[in-house]
Amino acid sequence: MTTRPLFVSTALAAAALLSACAGTMVAAPPMAAYSQDTLPAAVQVPAGHRVAMEAVGAGEITYECREKAAMAGQHEWVFVGPDATLQDRGGRAIGRYFGPPATWALQDGSSLTGIQLAVAPAAPGSIPLQLVKANPAMGSGALVGVTHIQRVQTRGGVAPALPCGAAEKGKRETVKYQADYVFWKAAAAY
Repeated sequence: MTTRPLFVSTALAAAALLSACAGTMVAAPPMAAYSQDTLPAAVQVPAGHRVAMEAVGAGEITYECREKAAMAGQHEWVFVGPDATLQDRGGRAIGRYFGPPATWALQDGSSLTGIQLAVAPAAPGSIPLQLVKANPAMGSGALVGVTHIQRVQTRGGVAPALPCGAAEKGKRETVKYQADYVFWKAAAAY
């Protein structure tokens, strides 16, 4: 008795089954259109714009213990800047978000900076939601023509709950955070 014909016939049967299944595979449904209806008005993008791209940013925010302005002898944790990897909805790395200044840079060669227009409270323990007015993009790629960026679905990122006094002045701490970034273009750009 030989096992080779059994192995070959089993392999052929498996290949036939996989082939049959491949013909019946259903494509993943398209991602639902982004809606900002549940966001506070302060961080909603003005009418006349459409979503150009969505990304998930995951990384760290650095804070530094500094003396409060005009309050000698009192200290606080001050935001220094972010450093995060940007991923598409499939989890593929597409760029970075870092600063200062706040900069979004994609692997396609496009990048831009922005100016904060508004913030709104997020869940406790999370950095605020944010609306940014984008400066003109540099390079060529997906960020060209982006007018606004929203930071939504924030998780973490608030200043550390560590002592910050004269003894800690100048000390830096990083905290983990994650947020969704929604990039908008004028509807006429489509």
